[in-house]
Parts: sequence; structure tokens; C-alpha cells
Amino acid sequence: MAKKFEEINEKLLAAGKDKTPEELLFTHKGVLYPSTLCSLETFQALEAFKIRADDLLLVAYPKCGTNWTLHILHDMMYNILGKEPLTFTHILEFGSPDKFEIINQIPPRRVLVTHLHRDNIPRSMEVSKVKTLVVFRNPKDTAVSLFHFLNSLTGATAYNSWDECFEYFISGKVIYGSWFEHAVAWNEHIDDDNVMILMFENMKADLAAAVQKIADFFEINLAKEQIQLITERGHFKAMKERSRETHGNLGSHVFRKGDVGDWKNYFSEAQSREMDAKFEECLGGTKLGEIMNYKIHCKS
Repeated sequence: MAKKFEEINEKLLAAGKDKTPEELLFTHKGVLYPSTLCSLETFQALEAFKIRADDLLLVAYPKCGTNWTLHILHDMMYNILGKEPLTFTHILEFGSPDKFEIINQIPPRRVLVTHLHRDNIPRSMEVSKVKTLVVFRNPKDTAVSLFHFLNSLTGATAYNSWDECFEYFISGKVIYGSWFEHAVAWNEHIDDDNVMILMFENMKADLAAAVQKIADFFEINLAKEQIQLITERGHFKAMKERSRETHGNLGSHVFRKGDVGDWKNYFSEAQSREMDAKFEECLGGTKLGEIMNYKIHCKS
């Protein structure tokens, strides 16, 4: 797995080295994507990709716990059960279009991952009724984490300051579009039997409970000892310590802090109020809004 992450990082560095900030992004269906990792050809191939009913689909907006949750799923499906993954679990929209030929050959059960807005995930998701785990993180910590992640990578679109990043984030003019639009779209499907919402903050508070919840949702039968081992290996500190092994050079960028409440070190009072108002406008009174416990995690 580390080798594959090394390849992704090297591609990012090489492809973005001589590009202007404008060239590092491209628009597809009104949403910005990193041109170093995504392409129109891959998106076209993705539209025809068949998601199977027995797949495990993980969906998360960037910097909301994707790699963390993926590590847990890999432990459940491969390491703990004594199976070796046939290929690295690649984010669906990353890479070249010919990768789908390889993914199509993977036997059940495949672990699939995407950052895409719900409406841009292949329509086969609807047809197959695949079980979908959606991970969310409060928007304030997400914005700060995205700011640091992009600014730490050569070959990524960086921001001149936190204030600049905030303006782009709250207006939705960032990679993968508006966090709020992602949330609104999933709120409309929150009662679907094949959808489970998991909060980054709840994983931090009680990882063992989150691991058990994931296993139950995907109907993966694990003993208490296995749940305990997955939990021990899945704590953020443990993952950060192994990040060089699991993610290569990209590890230090992927696993920065993983804190809840780090936004307080960056948001001005005016910025905090502006995002509070945006959250209330988009998710106030909704089921997803309640699940997020915004008042607990995003109020000074």
C-alpha cells in the first residue's frame, strides 16, 4: 500500500511542478477537481462503472476522515480476516480510466472510496442499493484541515492565507465543491436503509463503538477481540506513527493532527459567525444537522 501512495505522491509532485494555480484545477459538471489526480477521461469511464450490491462504499468530503475510515475497513476485510487485498483501494475518481478494468476483476467484497458529491457518484449506486458509509466532519475543522493539506503539498492549489481559504471554502469554490451542498444532498437520503452516517467527532470520542457500528452496518462478523485489535490499530496516534509505512511520503500530509476544535486557532469571530449562519441556512432543523452536534463542536 505504501508503494502505491508513493506513486500517487510522486505523480502529484511531478505533474504539478510546472503548472500555474489555474492549471492545477479543472471543472467537471460545475465542480473543481485537482488536474494532477483527476481527468475528464476517468470521469467518463466512471459513469459506466458498475457498483455491486455486495461492495462496501465509503463516501467522504476531503479531509473528513477518509483515510482513517478506509484503514479500519481494510483491517476488517483483509488484515484481521487473514486476506490480502488484490489491489490498493484507490479513490474512484483518481488515476487513469484503464484502472476500472482491474477493479472489475476484484472478487467480492470490494472496498470502494470516493470524495464525490452524491449526485456525481455512478448511477449504479442507486440500482445496486449498495451499503454506503458516509463520513462527515464539522465544516470548521474540515476547512482548516483542507487549508493545511493543500498548502503542504507541492503540486496542489495552495492559498496565500487562512483568510483567503475561508472565503473560497464557504463559497464552495474549492476542490470537490461546497461542503454544505454535500451535506444537504446526503440529508435527503439519511433515512435510506442502505446509508449510514458516521461522524468524525464520534470516532474520536469512542472509536471502539464506531468500529462496531461499521462492522454491524456492513454485516462483517467480528469477535470482541478483533474489534479491540482494530480499535487499537485504528487510533489516530497509532496511524500517524505508521503513516510512513502505510502512506509513504504522503503520510505526514494525510495525518496532521486529527483534532476536534482546532478551528478555534484560526477562525476570527466574524468568520465563525458567518459559518454558523451558513450552517443554519443549509442544515438547521435537519436530521443530519442534529447528528452533527454543531453547537457542541462549532461554538466558541
